[in-house]
Amino acid sequence: MRIQEFANKMGLSIHAIRFYEKEGLFDGRHVQRAGNNYRNYTDEAAERVQMIKKFQGLGCSLAELKEIFQDSDTNTKTHQQVIEWIEQKKNEIERKKAEYDQILETLDWMIEYRKVLMNDPQKAEAMLNARKAVSPH
Repeated sequence: MRIQEFANKMGLSIHAIRFYEKEGLFDGRHVQRAGNNYRNYTDEAAERVQMIKKFQGLGCSLAELKEIFQDSDTNTKTHQQVIEWIEQKKNEIERKKAEYDQILETLDWMIEYRKVLMNDPQKAEAMLNARKAVSPH
């Protein structure tokens, strides 16, 4: 399929598709040039874009993705190196999850505080003072 159709199908801009190609995230299996020099994108290119989106959602940079794809295509890393990279990503995600859990806890408290404040300002003041005592920052 041509670039516009491919971009629409993948929910990306033409610019993003060309950028991925320029960055080396696609190879001959993904993009083929027709006689008129138009790009034709294969089903493998669609699978690659889906992987890019998933890995970016995990916080991977395009440089990391390029390295991952090159290794996957050439098998240059040892199993131990791949395991270490996966464990590092898992640890990063767990740290982010802990941060999000703290943010959610704060938001829940803020909602509860505002609800109480509407009906019982004295109780809300006590909630606020209790919170300050626990977390003076």
